[in-house]
Amino acid sequence: MAPISIGRRAAGENRGGPVAAVRRVALAVAMTGLLGCAAESAPQRSAEAAFSLPAPRTAGTVSVEDALAKRRSVRAITPDPLAHADIGQLLWAAQGITDPASGHRTSPSAGALYPLEVYAVTAEGVFHYLPRGHQLERVLAGDLRADLATAALGQAVVAGAGVDFVVTGVVSRTRQKYGDRAERFVFMEAGHAAENLLLQATAMGLGAVSIGGFSDDAVDTLLALPDGEQALYILAVGKRHE
Repeated sequence: MAPISIGRRAAGENRGGPVAAVRRVALAVAMTGLLGCAAESAPQRSAEAAFSLPAPRTAGTVSVEDALAKRRSVRAITPDPLAHADIGQLLWAAQGITDPASGHRTSPSAGALYPLEVYAVTAEGVFHYLPRGHQLERVLAGDLRADLATAALGQAVVAGAGVDFVVTGVVSRTRQKYGDRAERFVFMEAGHAAENLLLQATAMGLGAVSIGGFSDDAVDTLLALPDGEQALYILAVGKRHE
């Protein structure tokens, strides 16, 4: 996982000394042009009618223990598109509803407030996952994977993935109950959801890698995120190279 994130910084975060400071300045300078271009040509978000995904599988041939043992960060993946059923399975693993009556999901959430949103960035556009109903809605048209890679500090695996999942958070949903503790809880939940997705990808024989190095503001702008919603994590997933 790439550890550098340019933009917002949590209170109390260790700045990492002079070497890290120099690196942050260099990365910030490199991102200036990208942020300027993004501001000039910010995409216009417009949700299309949602469509249902195939029902997720709740039984498989790979055990949890086997998936844990085999999980690795894999960057040697192809840009070949994944079927909607596979994308849906990965989204369900991250944030799918497992109890329709209560709305409880596959990953834990403080107070069951569920501050996370998940997007799938594909060759067909950017799709927003709707856990209730297990649906997708396209919010942006066009292939933005290369632009997302630029926002991720030029990491080629993001441009070359079959699908990039972007986990975002709305801290205000959690803050209403947990106050100043909310941001910490939301970051923890992003990790829960990401690990679920990575283990599901492993069980499906796919390659996947988690990306933490990106310009926060550039990703937020690229995906035209609503006010109060912020990008937290990118997960690049694809078929493994033979």
